Amino acid sequence: MMNSREDIRNIAIIAHVDHGKTTLVDQLLKQSGIFRENEHVEERAMDSNDIERERGITILAKNTAIDYKGTRINILDTPGHADFGGEVERIMKMVDGVILVVDAYEGTMPQTRFVLKKALEQNLKPLVVLNKIDKETARPEEVVDEVLELFIELDANDEQLEFPVAYASAVNGTASLDAENQDENMQSIYDMIVEHIPAPVDNSDEPLQFQIALLDYNDYVGRIGIGRVFRGEIKVGQHVSLMKKDGSIKNFRVTKLFGFFGLSRLEIESAKAGDLIAVSGMEDINVGETVTPIDHQEALPVLHIDEPTLQMTFSVNNSPFAGREGKYVTARQIEERLAQQLETDVSLRVDETDRPDAWRVSGRGELHLSILVENMRREGYELQVSKPEVIVKEVDGVKCEPYERVQVDVPEEHTGSVIESLGQRKGEMIDMMNTGNGQTRIQFDIPARGLIGYRTEFMSMTRGYGIMNHTFEDYRPLFKGRIGGRHNGVLVSMDKGVASTYAILQLEDRGENFMEPGTEVYEGMIVGQNTRDNDLTVNITKVKAANNIRSATKEQTSTMKKPRILTLEEALEFINEDELVEVTPETVRLRKQILGKSEREKAQKQNKYKLEAE
Repeated sequence: MMNSREDIRNIAIIAHVDHGKTTLVDQLLKQSGIFRENEHVEERAMDSNDIERERGITILAKNTAIDYKGTRINILDTPGHADFGGEVERIMKMVDGVILVVDAYEGTMPQTRFVLKKALEQNLKPLVVLNKIDKETARPEEVVDEVLELFIELDANDEQLEFPVAYASAVNGTASLDAENQDENMQSIYDMIVEHIPAPVDNSDEPLQFQIALLDYNDYVGRIGIGRVFRGEIKVGQHVSLMKKDGSIKNFRVTKLFGFFGLSRLEIESAKAGDLIAVSGMEDINVGETVTPIDHQEALPVLHIDEPTLQMTFSVNNSPFAGREGKYVTARQIEERLAQQLETDVSLRVDETDRPDAWRVSGRGELHLSILVENMRREGYELQVSKPEVIVKEVDGVKCEPYERVQVDVPEEHTGSVIESLGQRKGEMIDMMNTGNGQTRIQFDIPARGLIGYRTEFMSMTRGYGIMNHTFEDYRPLFKGRIGGRHNGVLVSMDKGVASTYAILQLEDRGENFMEPGTEVYEGMIVGQNTRDNDLTVNITKVKAANNIRSATKEQTSTMKKPRILTLEEALEFINEDELVEVTPETVRLRKQILGKSEREKAQKQNKYKLEAE
């Protein structure tokens, strides 16, 4: 019989976006007494990145640890969004059980399903916490049945189907094993973890195996590998071998080890089987690689990393307004920043192009790439990005494109228009069911490029009430023809200057305006959307000629419609292949790749002939 380390439990927390996972972890941290009475703990302490806080999503997996009655509980927070799926899979390798947090009203959601499937495949022990039980609309019994159905659907084994359930209100910091009455603290959740999650096997007397599952980076110690000691013991000062993915082996000395406690990393001298730790001192360390003793080199199976499905071109800003607002504007600075991102983001690829000032950046989805752009602009970078395109792969000699499984929850009155719009984007309906309360749930398989730019249309179509989630399904033969995209042309400024109220009013019947009066514009900048399908060059800087004749009716003051100001994500969804988004710390502008009108028309003609010839 193998010994186990009863003093440790390793768990991951799974939840759909906004079901209260991060709030629950905050409460578990607070109640374990990790924080001193006078220590200020920010809400949602685990989400350290500004964008995560604003959007309420977890992007990066993070780990924390609490002590409960002599047991160290290591908790790994998992991203709920499908764009970060590669990270989820690796986290599941590091833990022995999972806590599934489900909103007691909303019930199970598709992205929960994605992460849960990975957990069940790894044969992990699941615990279920129904959160937001304090809400009047909570329906605990039905939701537990939904969870059970989901487990059956995902082929859970008999042992996994016997999951224990706790009922909690993370906001109030209470939980219990009974749906009706809440205890005044979360002790029942701690007890459930210690009782039901298996303790790690203690094989620390065998040769070391430590595998890196996540990367971190810091300026003082460089790259940091976070992972689990699967076997043996690792000590500071020890000489070890790093088994690289390509089969090569590098030897190095362990300079620093870190353990996790609360939200901080503490330096430790040694760690043994079952511990989750971070190692520094290896510049060339990557996800999935194994650290072993020099005299016993035995690698663990390599971890799977999700392939990128979308790519876009990042380039140096070369618009007439380049360099006005950003701190970092040169090719070298952008290249260094992308290289830094590669240190920790394993689903990202950066390739050089035939231009020294442009790079092809590939990622897991629009969200993955737009968050990188948003982070860069907040750090003071200026750059230009092209329309996201799907990555076409050759499978057995056939060109294939990525397909996604989409689930939408919409009020009944909008189902017709949603089905029609997804059908136009070549989506195929798989399932449709009535979920009660006037809501319909529909599932589609759709080419990933059909989803580019769909979210904004979907939100306006369902008046903001629709919920849409998608996960990567597989690669299928390339669909011939155009899918989705914008049907209307744009209004393009013909000269440089300042947008005037007079000109904007004159153009209102031509299309939708994107400019506030007083905005500086340049030739080739996109200032609005045309009502028709062609592009129109317009004069948005024109001012009314002054004359001294007063009209009989006096000048009627016209009211101007509110301009549509696009966010970064909306801008990326909006542009076509011949357009770019100019991103600076202060502004998001849309522009044509070719700014001059005559050069643009010439290029369009050549393109037209080329298409006809094909």
